[in-house]
Amino acid sequence: MSSTVPKSSNIFWHDCPVGKTDRQNLLKQKGCVVWITGLSGSGKSTLACTLGRELHTRGKLAYVLDGDNLRHGLNKDLGFAAEDRAENIRRVGEVAKLFADAGLVCIASFISPYRRDRESCRALLSDGSFIEVFLNMSLELCEARDPKGLYKLARAGKIKGEIII
Repeated sequence: MSSTVPKSSNIFWHDCPVGKTDRQNLLKQKGCVVWITGLSGSGKSTLACTLGRELHTRGKLAYVLDGDNLRHGLNKDLGFAAEDRAENIRRVGEVAKLFADAGLVCIASFISPYRRDRESCRALLSDGSFIEVFLNMSLELCEARDPKGLYKLARAGKIKGEIII
């Protein structure tokens, strides 16, 4: 069940008597990952939180994993270069898989610009419980909204070597 090959050869998966189906039956819901992707400023976090609120209102247990929030803790050691972005998404994918296995609806809100990284996350959920949502907002609209001021900084040449979209 391990999704990656550990660096040590003496690590083994430990199965517990309460499994995914047991947890889903207890919660009366199926665990899954709703992966919301799009440009910075496209509304990913807003949609994720709105969806989380609506699921809560309907009695469903959900948790939002937001890109900026995870960079305050789990991923605070990562920057925005391509290799750091890949590791950021790999870690998030593993956490999202655990939430889904626990029976929760995990709502992941990340720019995640690389298809291969999103596909790797999808592959972690062998039962097809990965739902990808792309917020197809124009660059012009996202730049006009620019809630974090990233587009303005990029246009001024103050963000170099990083992908903000």
